Amino acid sequence: MFLYTENFEGQKEMAMAGLSRALAEDRVDRDIIPLLEKINALDNYFTTSSCSGRISVMEMPHFGDKLNSVWLGKWHREVFIEEVFEAIGRHRSGQLWFLVRSPILHVAARTMDDAVKLLNLSIGLGFKYSSIKSVSHRKLLVEIRSTERMDVPLGEDGELWVSEEYIGRIVNLANAQVRRFKGKLKRLEDEIEVLEK
Repeated sequence: MFLYTENFEGQKEMAMAGLSRALAEDRVDRDIIPLLEKINALDNYFTTSSCSGRISVMEMPHFGDKLNSVWLGKWHREVFIEEVFEAIGRHRSGQLWFLVRSPILHVAARTMDDAVKLLNLSIGLGFKYSSIKSVSHRKLLVEIRSTERMDVPLGEDGELWVSEEYIGRIVNLANAQVRRFKGKLKRLEDEIEVLEK
């Protein structure tokens, strides 16, 4: 078994250059930036990708066809019902879905011990779907994921299958999930430095 990552410093330097470009191009979720900065300040870790979680309305030819899907609305925060109805109003063809996705971070670790420490911390803070995603001499990668998720079909080919009242209810549920996973991200941000002790 591989216990450490070769050329960790070189990989981290390249990842930080990529993150700097993404920040300059405003391609990083703003509310996760403080957590990314804290992780990347640690000697034995660096982030390779991240999403702070989102609510979205998506039009897709059929479920699972991400390649040909179209975002009608996407928010990395709680949403107002009016925003959701505005996105739904743009639906013309294919299936219409209301989706919630929990945060996801990919973090490279220097050693297997470092990866296990991050994994245990993450799971302990409520990121129950976290795992060690890759194990090799080239990469030790931890995926930090939570459990919050919704996949709700709303209609097809311009026809709505559900009432406005129902949509209001699922928006309230989605916003509750967002509050929950944003709280977990904040706890991880507050406690991440324990990995250096």
